[in-house]
Amino acid sequence: MYAIIDIETTGGNPSNEKITEIAVFQHDGKRITDVFQTLIQPEKSIPPYISQITGITDSMVANAPRFFEIAKQLIQLTEGRVFVAHNASFDYNFIKNEYRQLGYEFKRKTLCTVKLSRKLIPGKKSYSLGKLCAELGINIEDRHRAAGDARATVSLFEKLLTSESAKLLIPGKKEDEAIDNLQLNLDKSWLKKLPEATGVYYFYNEAKELIYIGKSKNIRQRVLQHLTNDSSTKAIEMKNHIADIDFEITGSELVALLKESNEIKVHKPLYNRKQRRASFNYGVFVSYNEHGYLCISPQKTANSSLPLASFSSAAEAKNVLYQVVEKYELCQKLCGLYDTDEACFHYSIKKCKGACIAVEDASEYNKRVKEAIKVFEQEYKNVLIIDRGISNEDKALILVENGKYKGYGYASTDFAANNPHQLKENIKSYPDNKDIQQILKSYLKNNKVEKLIRF
Repeated sequence: MYAIIDIETTGGNPSNEKITEIAVFQHDGKRITDVFQTLIQPEKSIPPYISQITGITDSMVANAPRFFEIAKQLIQLTEGRVFVAHNASFDYNFIKNEYRQLGYEFKRKTLCTVKLSRKLIPGKKSYSLGKLCAELGINIEDRHRAAGDARATVSLFEKLLTSESAKLLIPGKKEDEAIDNLQLNLDKSWLKKLPEATGVYYFYNEAKELIYIGKSKNIRQRVLQHLTNDSSTKAIEMKNHIADIDFEITGSELVALLKESNEIKVHKPLYNRKQRRASFNYGVFVSYNEHGYLCISPQKTANSSLPLASFSSAAEAKNVLYQVVEKYELCQKLCGLYDTDEACFHYSIKKCKGACIAVEDASEYNKRVKEAIKVFEQEYKNVLIIDRGISNEDKALILVENGKYKGYGYASTDFAANNPHQLKENIKSYPDNKDIQQILKSYLKNNKVEKLIRF
């Protein structure tokens, strides 16, 4: 599984230049399965010489989404896939740096079609995308635009895949071969039977001790990623200790998240150290500054502090705040999203009314902040969540009563006539805590479930 990517930028240095366009072609090793492309507002001017090369101008990106607005989608598009690009280090480092500025570490296996081409078709005069494609008879439409170059890279990659030596050089070329080559004390035939279903999985060592718990929308794919992961000392160490695997299909991704969180707290597996300590280490806090303006900002949580909402990373907290800033026309600077002693970027493009430089009256600004704060309040006080079940014959049920999580269970699909109070009989009780509350709030905000019954 591959994500073939191309970007256009404001310049060549990822530390001080920005992305202006991105295209992602999902590929299964045989054909394109999905396409994503968009211009990106770089929040800085595009140099004229760059515009001459790419054709992308400041006016074209003026109303385009900023990187943070497509960050979650890009993670989903590339998750579990090999990051493929022509001169991959350029595209990968730019994208990695964009995520770093959001407080998130972006990490994917990479494959460079320049390096791969040198190995599989040696002796060419040039391995630049334009010259190599011309020599191979690959037509490039919209040269120096992300979608055009990415599609050309797809065509090049498909040619390289036909080489007899490709399977030795391309990650994920043959999954069965990868399983057979695993140096693990596991039943390989059993591994091949792992379900491509949503649920929770468990890793045990030779002493039958539970060492890791995870969840995935595709258990098979995620487990195989663990077993072929050599990206860090910790990953290799855990992989080498896996002697047995178990799993439980949940159907509902929300149930999988809730179950995983509870199981980690109960069993405290060795390699779930981060989740054992705290799953949500960042929060959104509110305070007044010295000029009387209400400020809401993302910060690390402390034992004595009480945030409006908790998040698993700085990037997640900032993403929510960016949306709030847009909706309520708040100041980037006063929301901790633009570090400056002067006016924020939004003021320069007339999206901020000047609270950052005390132009807008504090009382007027604070009215909008107080409205924004309501976004973080508990929206679902009494609700029965109906979601996908384990099979076609059942549905998952998650109960929240008086603002507290009560647990989950399953009921047959023939429950339409039942009211919430009758369905409660199917709920198995589980403990509520800060992590569970945040999982529920975040999931219901960003994902669709099959049905919500308020009572």
